[in-house]
Amino acid sequence: MRYQSTLAANTFSGQTIIITGGGSGIGRCTAHELASLGARVILVGRTQSKLDKVAAEIGQDNGLVDSYSLDIRDEEAVSNCVSRLIDNHGVIHGLVNNAGGQFPAKMESISKKGFEAVIANNLTGGFLMSREVFRQSMKKHGGAIVNITADNLNGMPNMGHSGAARAGVENLTKTQAWEWGQYGVRVNAVAPGWVNSSGFDTYDESMKAMILNLKDHVPLKRVATEAEISSVLCFLISQGANYISGQTIRVDGASSLGSSSVVCPLSNKEATNSNSFSGFHRAELPKVFDTTNK
Repeated sequence: MRYQSTLAANTFSGQTIIITGGGSGIGRCTAHELASLGARVILVGRTQSKLDKVAAEIGQDNGLVDSYSLDIRDEEAVSNCVSRLIDNHGVIHGLVNNAGGQFPAKMESISKKGFEAVIANNLTGGFLMSREVFRQSMKKHGGAIVNITADNLNGMPNMGHSGAARAGVENLTKTQAWEWGQYGVRVNAVAPGWVNSSGFDTYDESMKAMILNLKDHVPLKRVATEAEISSVLCFLISQGANYISGQTIRVDGASSLGSSSVVCPLSNKEATNSNSFSGFHRAELPKVFDTTNK
């Protein structure tokens, strides 16, 4: 089997595209889709073993792939890695700033260290990657950048540090699009809602009940598949999006439209005509949703 993308075969043939956080979740799925469409995918992440696993999968599917272990918060390391990558592969055509992470916490309990760590993961690292890719390749050759944010339209209760960082990413996207557009560089952001990915398994037992009930707070009555996020990322990198820049695309099943479930509660009835798309042939069900062994 191969990835079932909605884009045309060979859409990215001959292109080199970097994906940070490519060792799991949305990054892993996007890497597979891009590779299936002909791109040479460059996986970037902190854990080489995770990158190796995804690289092996893509290789088995006859895709082109390379990987670099890197802490994107380290300015010198980012600059050196991008330089080495260009030496090895030439022009960088696309960058997906997907790496990030957070932990649940109420605002009053977040320490300065914890707050700054989440800002560095979700905002500073993406800025450094974008800046170096622009400086070293895209300023001369053009390209497309997609930054990943989150469903923070109405704040992010219990994850205020992440919400602040993601809001920064959205504003950064607009500034990058304005300043770099004259060089043929497009920059957009994608704001996923809740996604059925391995990220759910990083939370502790106390979060499981909340995760299982997330669908009840989405008008489409379900969470997204990884492929439904990846398809938008890939489109924004493709030529079909050549006049889209500085925008944030929300892929959240309309959940961000409700400011509060108390103000406008959703009904308890099952949704109709809300079908999942899952073109990712290697998709893995998060353990929290696996009922086969319970």
